[in-house]
Order: sequence, then C-alpha cells, then structure tokens
Amino acid sequence: MKKIIFSFVFMWLSLSLWAAHQPEFSTAGFFRLDNSGREVFSMNPAWRFYKGAAEGAEAKDFDDKDWTVVSLPNGIEYLPTEASGCINYQGEVWYRKHFAPDAALKGKKLFLHFEAIMGKSKVFVNGKLLTEHFGGYLPVVVDVTDALDWNGDNVIAVWADNSDDPSYPPGKAQDVLDYTYFGGIYRDCWLIAHNQVFITDPNYENEVAGGGLFVAFGKVSDALAEVQLKIHVRNATKKSFSGLVEYTLLQSDGTEVARLNDKIQVKAGKATTVSNRMSVEQPMLWNPSTPTLYNLLVRVLDKEGNVIDGYRRRIGIRSIEFKGKDGFYLNGKPYGKPLIGANRHQDFAVVGNAVANSIHWRDAKKLKEVGMEIIRNAHCPQDPAFMDACDELGLFVIINTPGWQFWNDAPEFAQRVYSDIRNVVRRDRNHPCVWLWEPILNETWYPADFAKNTRDIVGAEYPYPYCYSGSDSEARGHENFPVYFAHPANMQDASKEIDPSKTYFTREWGDNVDDWSSHNSPSRVARNWGEEPMRVQARHYASPSYPVTSYDVLYKQSPQHVGGCLWHSFDHQRGYHPDPFYGGLMDVFRQPKYSYYMFMAQRPAVKDDQLAGSGPMVYIAHEMTPFSGKDVTVYSNCDEVRLTFNKGGKTYTYKKDKNRPGMPSPVITFPDVYDFMVDKALSRAQKQDDVYLLAEGLIDGKVVATHKVVPARRPENILLWVDNEGTDLKADGSDLVTVVAAVADKNGNIKRLNNYNIRFSIEGEGRLLGGPGVLANPAPVKWGTVPVLVQSTLKPGKIRITASVLFEGSQMPVSGELEFESKPSAFPLVYDASDAARIPLGSVSTGRNVASKTDAEREVERLRKELNTLKLKEVERQQSEFGEKEQ
Repeated sequence: MKKIIFSFVFMWLSLSLWAAHQPEFSTAGFFRLDNSGREVFSMNPAWRFYKGAAEGAEAKDFDDKDWTVVSLPNGIEYLPTEASGCINYQGEVWYRKHFAPDAALKGKKLFLHFEAIMGKSKVFVNGKLLTEHFGGYLPVVVDVTDALDWNGDNVIAVWADNSDDPSYPPGKAQDVLDYTYFGGIYRDCWLIAHNQVFITDPNYENEVAGGGLFVAFGKVSDALAEVQLKIHVRNATKKSFSGLVEYTLLQSDGTEVARLNDKIQVKAGKATTVSNRMSVEQPMLWNPSTPTLYNLLVRVLDKEGNVIDGYRRRIGIRSIEFKGKDGFYLNGKPYGKPLIGANRHQDFAVVGNAVANSIHWRDAKKLKEVGMEIIRNAHCPQDPAFMDACDELGLFVIINTPGWQFWNDAPEFAQRVYSDIRNVVRRDRNHPCVWLWEPILNETWYPADFAKNTRDIVGAEYPYPYCYSGSDSEARGHENFPVYFAHPANMQDASKEIDPSKTYFTREWGDNVDDWSSHNSPSRVARNWGEEPMRVQARHYASPSYPVTSYDVLYKQSPQHVGGCLWHSFDHQRGYHPDPFYGGLMDVFRQPKYSYYMFMAQRPAVKDDQLAGSGPMVYIAHEMTPFSGKDVTVYSNCDEVRLTFNKGGKTYTYKKDKNRPGMPSPVITFPDVYDFMVDKALSRAQKQDDVYLLAEGLIDGKVVATHKVVPARRPENILLWVDNEGTDLKADGSDLVTVVAAVADKNGNIKRLNNYNIRFSIEGEGRLLGGPGVLANPAPVKWGTVPVLVQSTLKPGKIRITASVLFEGSQMPVSGELEFESKPSAFPLVYDASDAARIPLGSVSTGRNVASKTDAEREVERLRKELNTLKLKEVERQQSEFGEKEQ
C-alpha cells in the first residue's frame, strides 16, 4: 500500500479570528465546529494530471505513473500576462488521485465536494462512474461512501472537457466570448465526513428551497429581528432517529444572544425538514459600513444528548427592499447614497481562474479599500471564498447566472440554465452579502417566457422576504422583474419613460469603445503605458467632459437610480479579442493604476473600526520624470489639499466645495506646477534632496494625510515586498501570494522608466509559478515593477526569494532579497507522499530551482556598488569641468 499522509495540522479557528485579521473560509457551505462528529479534509494536494484524451483512464489499475503531478486549484496550464485571443487550451483533461482513507472514517458517510470543474465532467471512484456534470461554476457533489476500498489504494478519476459546447451555459464559443473560462478543476475539493444521521448538502439533495440549512429573515429592525431557520436532516441508518436540533447564536466575541431547540424525528432511510423561528433583541444589523456577522452553531443531538452532527454558519441580519421611485432601503431605512462598485472576473495572471482562497479575500479587500460597496459577479457564480470575503468585509453582491450573448433553442439548454439558477440560490442563499439575483442571461435575446421562468425559479428557491431579481430594461420579459439594469436617463434617451414602480441600477459603466471590434477606449489603459494614459482613465471614470456614465453622473441621480458597477475592477483575459481588457483599476496581478486612488478618494474620510473602506487619503498622480507634465493631479477625500513643489518652494491650495453636486471628491488639478528644469538646476547644485512634490490633506485645519513624490535617480537596488493584504501564506500546497520586485534608486524611489528584466530564484518551502516560456520568470519590468507568484509547499517554513537583473554587470542594480514564512494548513490534507514528492520545487514550468544568491555573493555586489559610486564621482567631476554643467 502506498504511504498516505493525513496531515492533521489544524489552525485553531476561534471566534476571535476577526481580531487577528486572518480570513477564514467555508467548506461545502459551512464552517467546522469542534466535537460535532463532522470532519473536513482538503483533497487538493497531489493529483496526477494529463492534458488530452486518455482512453481507459477511469479504471483503477490504469497506468498513470508517468503523469505530471499537480495540486488543486489547477487551471491546466500557466499562461503569460497577456493571455487573450484564445491562446489557452481547450479540450479534454484527466485528473487521478491515489489515496487510502483513514480507518477511523470507516462507517462514516463520505462526500467529495468539488467547488467547480470547468465544462463537462465525469467523476469516477475505483472505476465506477458516480456522476456526470454540465457547467463550470457550481458544485459537483459525490457520495463516495460505498465506492471506497478500505483495504488498499483508492483512485478518484476526473475527466473534464472545456471545449466549446452549445448545450450548456455559457454556450457561446470562446473565440466569440468577451472573457476566458480556462479549464480544469480550478476550485477546491473537499472530503466531508460525518455520521449516518446528518445535515444534508443543498446542492446534492436537489430539493426546492430545501436541503441543508436555510437562514432567512422576517421582520428586521433595530429593536428586534426574526430569524427563520429551516434544516434538512437525513437518516441513512436502518433505525428511526429522534432527537433535537439545537441552534445557538453568538456574537463575534462569543456572547450568546439566542438559543433554540427543535424536536426532530427521521425515519430509517428517509430525510425530514424542520422549521422554526428565533428572535434576536436589539440585533447588530449587517450593512456595508458595519458588516456584523453572528456565528450560528447548529447541532443535531440524539435523545441521550450526544452530538451526532453539526457545524457553524456565519450569518448577517439585514433586510433589503427595492421601492421603485423611493429607491433602495436597507434595514428599513433609505440607503441615502448611490451604491458604487465594480464587476469582477476571478482570473489572475499566470494561473487563470485557478486562484487560491486567499486571493479571493485579497481581491475583496482591495476593492473595499477604495470605498466600493457592491460587486457584480460577472458573468457567473464565483468562488465561495469570495462570497465569504464579501460577507466579512461588507460588500453587497449581485449573483449572476452563467451566460453571455447566447441562446440555444434546444430544450436541454434552458433546463441547464434553470438548474444553474436553482443551484446558485441553494449555494449562496445564506450569505448576507447577496443584494440581488441576476438569473437572466447577460445581453441575450432569450424568449420572454424564459425570463419569467427564471424569476419564478428564484422565488421558488427563496420563498421568504428580501429576495429580489434584476433584468436588463430592454430585454424580453423584463416586466417580470422589480429591478431594471439601465444607464441613467440623462445618459441615454432623456425622453424614455421611467417606470415609478421599478428600481434602476447600472450594472456596467465606464467603458467607451470606438467600435465593438477595435475596442479602443479612454478607459482601457495598461498600467505600463505610464502617467498620462492612467490619468486619462481616472478622469474618464470620474467626470469626463463628454457624455458618458461616470462616478459623477451616478451621484447626481434621483434615489430611484440606486448606483452602478464599473466595468471592470481588474484587467482580465478575453476570448474574442487579442488584447486583454485593460480597463481595470488594477492590472492582472492587482497592482494599482491611478484610477484606483481616484476611487479611494471617494471613500469616507473618517476612519471607522472596519478592516478597510475608510480613512483620510491623498495621492499625487505624478512621477516627476523628465517627461511628466507641468500640471499635477492629486486625489484626496480631505476638505483641503496643500501641494508644495520643492523645499522652500511655492505652495498651492485646494479647498473642496462641499455644496457641489456629484461625486464626493472630484479630481484635483494644480496647473503649471512641475518643471523638470528646476529639478535639473537643483540637482546640478547637489541639492537633489530639495526636489519633491508634497501633498498634505487637511480636515478641520489639521493635516491628516500626506504623500510625497521624489524623482527616481540612478537605479541602484531591487526592492521586494509581499502583496498579501496582511494574510498568511498557508502550507497546503495550493495557497499563492504575489511577491513584487521594483527597480529603485539608493533611497528606495521606484524607477518607473526602465527596461530591465528580472530573474527570480527561491529557496525553502515555496515554488515559483511559471517560467521563461510564459514570460513569468525571467519577466520584464513594467512601470518600475515586476510581480511573481509564490506557491506554498505542504510543509510550513521559511521562504527566501532573490530578484536579480537578468543581465548582470558591475554597474547594474544590486539584487534584492526577501524572506517570509508559510504557516500550517488550516485543514488536514489527504495526499500520497510519493506523488507529492514529484511536485517540482522552484520554477514549476521548468521543473528546476535556480539557487538564490548567498550572503557572500550579495555582499560582494554591495561592496562593488560602493566602489562604483566613488568612480562615478570622478566622471561627474570631469563632465562638470568641461562645461557640461552649462548645458
């Protein structure tokens, strides 16, 4: 028998986890609860993988010893940063996992829970087909209890195919699709073990408005909230079961606020649903500013009081109402301002859609940081980890059905759309972040009866208050929906009649292409195009001189038009266009553009107690290069901004007009400030330290935020930092973190204008993803920086990254080094040790690790740089003596 590792290294997930600022993620729709009889294992590590058709690969004894070994999430391949235009693989793939279940699990009920498998898929266990699935965004759940061999090796085989297929959504061929869905088992896989009497999984049971736990709300006010509780329990034994369902509601600090016991009886081999209501006095209501989460502990007890099954669910108490011309009401009160947010695809540089849970949380954190309050999950249900993050950070979410500009008259297509709608409601119904369901197909001319059917399905699956669906205002069957997607009336036909019974929202704003083939737009700007293109993008999103829906326009609407989502939060890959979508506030690595800071300037200036989304800020969108313009742009949410050019230089002042209608903080432009010739004169006089731009943000006359920009001088060093939003890297073999290298001068100022290439090397418990074949390592510097992805191994420990210029020389910048640690996995890991040993360290695409430089080698570099500095003094002296100072 193969040696199998069950790594039972647990990270203690206490109720004080919020205070530690480390996110936690649900598994199969719940959070683990100690001493409940229910266990969760990560099946992510060490799957044997083959790209292509492999006849007979479902068989247990199939010879897969030469296959590549990968861990989940896996997106089939690594891709370059520019990966649009259908360069990604489409076709069949196979995954096979060898393991031996722990004997302690014998007699338990065992389910495999795949969060998603892209395209068509089949799941086999020991050669037996257990399920077939169509669609790439929702759970695939398999009961493996009776399929396992307790005396030897077990093999899970998964076949998947992401080829174009019009029989299931999205249906449209990828080469005419505005996004890329990549492929593979690109989300997590869990093994759920519990007793034979258990709380069911709603996506497995396939019951209308049933299965698992359903939490909804009746009356909600500051004084009292009614919490509706409905649970589905199955008895897989041969004896009847009688006992209790116990609910305990805790505040985040562990204080109990409510408790309820419900009697339950379940016949042998059957399932039963019980419902009840819990009252919470003076509830702390969930909203984007204070996203308070309670912990609902659910336990099933037998008649002797023994806990048979249970788990924890985070809930947020809130009510949502759309009141036509009166707009959006939250918790019984008018919201009072537009909801501004963005659309989101989850794809990331190099790995495509196969991103770790921590990246989903960081994405949500970055978007919340700029004051966003709503995200549209375009155009598909997104990872459960992202929904967890939105609950925690206070981001409303519009939930989309997979689809984009495609309809198939074959009955099976509509039925599969309906199945997706049912399953996404079942998956996401308990999340407080859910604001609106979008069950229709995006930009699609579907039949009118289809629209009504989708609305009816949402209502059937969520038969409680505060459930709303939205539709395009021009789509067939739109009259069935209470919320219309449309641009503000003053941005389209001003004579168009506005229905007073409907609430309006702009689901996509900000794009402004010349035509639908070329896609040139002032919104689409690659970060490395530099200052002025990025400033143009920010002005375009803020308040351009031409008519287009913008931040400013959305803030000038009546309460009936309740806000809008920018298209798009991040740069992302596309199928039908050779270029990526460059309209993001951040690039594909989530490095910010200027528009990110323009958005940040719209957030509240008063800092609250939340993790993100408030606080004073000021940012100078100017790099002080020889090519920088004379005008200086500043973004700030402060009442007043002072800008100073150079030590002892002139100071300019801007005061916000608080009576001005529109966006909270318009773009600030100080005209005719910067002059490179002034910089040159001071620098020739050896007064480089006197050259800077300093912005000070003031509130009530006090400086509360500052930003200083200094010209970058001679490139001397490479800086390194981890872009992790304060989260730990978990040693589960799957977690990812971005490490950014920057070319800088001796004072740490980033040299934006250079054309170096950076080579990364790694030592310790990490691996670099991608290599020279996808321009990931070595990689070109863009706008002064270059990121690389670091993945954890299965062992916690130190990781050391070194970044060097590709072509080294005595005058080139000194290498940079960064050391950090991965932490123990939050879940026990199931994997074959011999398979795990075959996962390459270092650069995965090359299968080898380039050794980092030793301390002695780096000291030689440093000393050589000091000597070079002395030599350069002589060069400068001679240039000055021969009259160059006069030029």
